[in-house]
Amino acid sequence: MKTTLLAASVATLLGCALACGPALAQGGQYRNTDNKNLKDAAEGTYPVPYKMPVAAEVTAQLKSIRAYMDGATPTRIISKKTGQPITDLKTPNADAIFEPSAGDYGIQVYEMGVVHSGLLKAAEATGDQSFTAMTQRHFGFFAQTLPYFRAQEQKFHLERGNSFSRFLDPRSLDDAGSMCAALIRARLKNVGPDLKPMIDTCSDWVANKQFRLEDGTMARKRPQEVSLWADDMYMSIPALAEMGRLTGNRKHFDDAVGNVMGMTTRMFNPQLGLYTHGWHANHPDAPRFYWGRANGWAVLAMSDLLDVLPKDHPGYPKVLNQLRASIKGIAELQSGTGLWHQMLDRNDSYLETSASAIFTYVIAHAVNQGWVSPTTYGSIAQAGWAGLSTRITAKGEVEGTCVGTTLAGDMVYYYNRPTSVHALHGYGPTLLAGAEIIKMINNPAFEVQYKVRTYHYMPKGGKTDYREHH
Repeated sequence: MKTTLLAASVATLLGCALACGPALAQGGQYRNTDNKNLKDAAEGTYPVPYKMPVAAEVTAQLKSIRAYMDGATPTRIISKKTGQPITDLKTPNADAIFEPSAGDYGIQVYEMGVVHSGLLKAAEATGDQSFTAMTQRHFGFFAQTLPYFRAQEQKFHLERGNSFSRFLDPRSLDDAGSMCAALIRARLKNVGPDLKPMIDTCSDWVANKQFRLEDGTMARKRPQEVSLWADDMYMSIPALAEMGRLTGNRKHFDDAVGNVMGMTTRMFNPQLGLYTHGWHANHPDAPRFYWGRANGWAVLAMSDLLDVLPKDHPGYPKVLNQLRASIKGIAELQSGTGLWHQMLDRNDSYLETSASAIFTYVIAHAVNQGWVSPTTYGSIAQAGWAGLSTRITAKGEVEGTCVGTTLAGDMVYYYNRPTSVHALHGYGPTLLAGAEIIKMINNPAFEVQYKVRTYHYMPKGGKTDYREHH
């Protein structure tokens, strides 16, 4: 008996020593190719390709995503019963629907709005206008079929059974906001047809019909009677910002800034620099859950707003300071792979792609815009792309993305949300991230020094001294 207890005690102590002792470098399959000294014993290996990004390589990966998305999103009307094409657009048919995609890639869902915004950015960063071909095809299809599906609804009253329902009868910010911003961006760049009827419908929902708190902050009536979701910063603020840019009416900018402040007051933890996923009016002191993608939507919304918000707007410095605070909190939680965790403050939760892609984009964009220092954040964005690049398959699929996730009240739910290549949430952010990384490595405002086996983003003309290493 004593022998058994002694053995158990030794095993326990040994286990604690292994678990609690210093972690050893794990390394990985990648060696930094920027270090040309193959005999350098101090150069380790990495779990991701830790090296200076190459524009041609990044572009090739973005092209693979574009090709995959293009092939996976048909633009045809078919019969729901027979699967056969419907070409008569004069006589409404109750069975007519958009041909479903091979994956869960609805062509009017909010995630697809991010894809189109990413394609527009990729075209801008690479100079390759073929990136916008899918946007032109989708939006041309909308222009062609909107009258048909409007007539179908008037005749058969299918409601959510109508493939165009999101833009005939929007019922949420998810239906309206993200795609609204993309439609306006495409219109201002003259990509595709003028979809003013769709823009009018979705912008009217965001500006005038969405449920709000008394101070104007966008809210939902689920999962509790009055709830805020950090996700809704992206589902509303970029659309408001783009409406301000399109119309010149500053009330939309005022509304966008007001929503940044209203959401932040209730959901941002200044000690951690993170947003909790949601807030409930009847239980404001509930435990906080720092879900990655919700924080992504929050910082992407602020970034998009700053892109078009007039610099003389009184809310500009407020939004900029809030974005900086959020970027700092997020950057401090980046993992050793360059990616971020599903639950940002829980490093035993899995590494998740969509949030990592949004953070990589927003940090790189903030560097390029001069909102944050390249010296501080350039290498963080670069490391984010190193991790993200491993999630793009040769086929152009984006792996490791958490599927659609509601506002929940326990960790078990968040920890165990599955990931899928069919989760569209990862595709648009990855396009955005790659496009912005190309801009960052070509940015003439700073130079990147590869010294002591790592990267230092320096202002042009900055003076450093590495004499001690020679």
